[in-house]
Amino acid sequence: MRIGRLLRALRRDTGGLAMLETALVIPFFLLAGLWGVELANYTVVTMRINQLAIHISDNASRIGESSVLENKKIFESDINDLLLGSSIQAGRRLPIYDRGRVIVSSLEAVPGTTTGEQYIHWQRCMGTKHQGSRYGRVGDVLPVGMGPSGQEVFADEGDAVIFVEIAYDYDPLVSNQFIGEDTIHAIASFTVRANRDLSRIYQRDPRRPDTVARCSRYTNDFADAA
Repeated sequence: MRIGRLLRALRRDTGGLAMLETALVIPFFLLAGLWGVELANYTVVTMRINQLAIHISDNASRIGESSVLENKKIFESDINDLLLGSSIQAGRRLPIYDRGRVIVSSLEAVPGTTTGEQYIHWQRCMGTKHQGSRYGRVGDVLPVGMGPSGQEVFADEGDAVIFVEIAYDYDPLVSNQFIGEDTIHAIASFTVRANRDLSRIYQRDPRRPDTVARCSRYTNDFADAA
């Protein structure tokens, strides 16, 4: 009898119902909040990577030594300064060369042809991430241009397009489980602004050549600069 009365009393007692409901709901609200924070941070980082790709491509299309007597020459030091400036612009909160890879390509029309075929004349890279270009390597002939299928860009005869790719490993605030893809990819392209000497990239002092940011190297030469 006592057990029966106790069970009936427990059934009528609703004093802890609200606390129980709260305990059950809180984890779902917590997960939703963490997912929202992670998604917002991922969106901001993606936006910054895209902006960085645009800035690198834009600046690379302008670099070079002007002359009234000849086409503008570009030097290895110009490209190194460009990559260094990108690292400084990204800042320590976006370690672009420690967690990513920047690939700068010069897309040009194949000399001496009338078919409009394109090729990658040169590439320069920086970053520790082992990521190659998704659109071609030096010397590759690209019949329809460079870029994602259906969105290719191409250079006119005697001109060049600077095509920039960035691959960056996202560093989550909480967990990668909230974000499906942990590598952020961005591309950008700009046509070279002035008449550029397309024959090659020069060294300012051949006796003391500047470092070449070759795509066979996976390093961050500016680790202490940002």
